[in-house]
Amino acid sequence: MIGTRNEGSLHASLKEYYARPGDMVEASVDGYVIDVVQEDRLVEIQTANFGALKGKLAHLLNSHQVLLVYPIAVERHLVHIAPETGELLGTRKSPKKGTVYDLFSELVRIPHLLNHPRLSVEAALVRDREIRCADGKGSWRRRRVSIVDRRLVQVVEQRSFATRADYLGLLPQALICPFTNKELAKACKISVSQARRVTYTLKKAGFLAEVGKIGNEILHERVHD
Repeated sequence: MIGTRNEGSLHASLKEYYARPGDMVEASVDGYVIDVVQEDRLVEIQTANFGALKGKLAHLLNSHQVLLVYPIAVERHLVHIAPETGELLGTRKSPKKGTVYDLFSELVRIPHLLNHPRLSVEAALVRDREIRCADGKGSWRRRRVSIVDRRLVQVVEQRSFATRADYLGLLPQALICPFTNKELAKACKISVSQARRVTYTLKKAGFLAEVGKIGNEILHERVHD
């Protein structure tokens, strides 16, 4: 999200939410356009595709503190509108509820940066409204229904991660080490595929280590300072 012309409502609302009096919004720093420039840090809000930020983050972290914000919908209402008129057709609550572990769907793209002393990552847990339109151009998974926009309703909670301890704090205290992906999934009440993204990311960041196997299951252990 580099400029304002193509940004969605959610991104714009989060910029407004994070901006403090005196901050600069959409300002240029080192040749990059930054969402919010504060006196002590740069704030980048990314609703998807952390992979596109690899080069930008690596450059900025050489000399700036960076806060990377990722919104996760813990409650969402799906709003359906007519393709041509935009008329409201109906609204329903989505059965899906995001959790902080959804953050790893994006962190898996930048695990090498998580141990950088100038990078902080924040999961913004939000309530939002997703505007949908049955225009025949969307994903086949949604039966060609397009997502037109996402609109912020409320920021419910903010979870920040800057250190090894912050990330390891996502592993439940009751989780006995070493542990498998299946055991992590059960302890965190997430899918095994999500657990795999968590362990892969934390291993690449140097926060977890492989210490053996039970059958085909890899055993993981926390790595402390």
